[in-house]
Amino acid sequence: MHKRSLGLTLFGAVAIIVAACGGGATPTPAQSATTPSEPATSASAPAESPSGGASPSAAGTSTLKIGVVTDIGTLNDKNFNEYSFKGAEEGAAAIGAAEPQSIVPTSSSDYAPSIKSFADQKYDVIITVGFNLAAATGEAAVANPTIKFIGVDQSPICITADGKQDFTFPCPLDSTTVAPNYTSLAFQEDQAGYLAGIVAAGASTTGTIGAIGGTSICAPCVRYIQGYELGAKSVKADIKVVTAYVTNDFSAKAFQDQAGGKTFADSFLKQNKGVDVLFQVAGLTGNGVLDAACGAKPPILGIGVDVDQFRSYPDAGACLLTSAEKHLQLAVADALKAVADGSIKPGTKLYDAKNDGIGVSVGHNNSNHWAPDSQTKLNDALAAMQAGTLKTCPDNCGSLK
Repeated sequence: MHKRSLGLTLFGAVAIIVAACGGGATPTPAQSATTPSEPATSASAPAESPSGGASPSAAGTSTLKIGVVTDIGTLNDKNFNEYSFKGAEEGAAAIGAAEPQSIVPTSSSDYAPSIKSFADQKYDVIITVGFNLAAATGEAAVANPTIKFIGVDQSPICITADGKQDFTFPCPLDSTTVAPNYTSLAFQEDQAGYLAGIVAAGASTTGTIGAIGGTSICAPCVRYIQGYELGAKSVKADIKVVTAYVTNDFSAKAFQDQAGGKTFADSFLKQNKGVDVLFQVAGLTGNGVLDAACGAKPPILGIGVDVDQFRSYPDAGACLLTSAEKHLQLAVADALKAVADGSIKPGTKLYDAKNDGIGVSVGHNNSNHWAPDSQTKLNDALAAMQAGTLKTCPDNCGSLK
């Protein structure tokens, strides 16, 4: 099991790492939702997905009943909800299980009832998407010890004996003992940020790049940005990396305020006129950051977060250089395979370069802005990460290991 050391800034509040801080779906207005008592199958698949599926014949036939409770929004959001569900579909196909069922809550008050509806129907595996569902997942895991729970980006699992979240650090109880049926899928954000920094430095013509995070007390945000700076400096040692955070708390301004994100980024760019590449680590607020980058005169190149934002936020396609990715589909599919073969472990399962858990997106419409040697540098960095020889995070940014 991998345990997360929270390091600086990451006191008790880190246990409420919210959606799109690197840990959940970006909330969008719900277009459709199921009621907790009536799980529904997914809608149409995305035009492209991070990895291919597997036929049921690949691993025999499984009787596992799999349910997925996403975050608020839509199932096909080209973001956390969709790629986590696609991972469930892929994993189910690989083990020969029936098609996973899904519930898309319409509000946070639906989290616990949605999970309970699957539990009441005797589902064997319940997957919950994003840190916003961590509290409800922990309680459900303790209350239903025979069901396997997989939480996407819900580390650290710090819970009391009855499954309630405990913001004490270090966690007073061992979650693997309290909830041995609960596994969280975590990601090494600093590695993905490092790769994005390589691309950013290669594309910059001014020698100054920027990054805006949602809040300074979001652990994944800090890791993404600190990795980004190290990656950029690995290409150009003298590059200037200007960073800022929208807020220092977990208010809606951090991750749920697109208009506010644009206003903040507009001001940031006026104060830092040399910035010509801007990385957003702020969810829906960060989409506003990308709006500011694309709308600048001349336009500034933007970098997305968590998923390929060329697909999840096409409005930024005109200026999007790349995105720092968490490979959600792969992680969820792997977890289901591990449930089926009995190898899944409680606690935190880390996804990093060693197991293809992180990466960067292609340049799409802006690939011409990539430096000619960027792909080679990315390949070399990934190889070094896989070998464990590349430091992608300062000592004070915290470790997931």
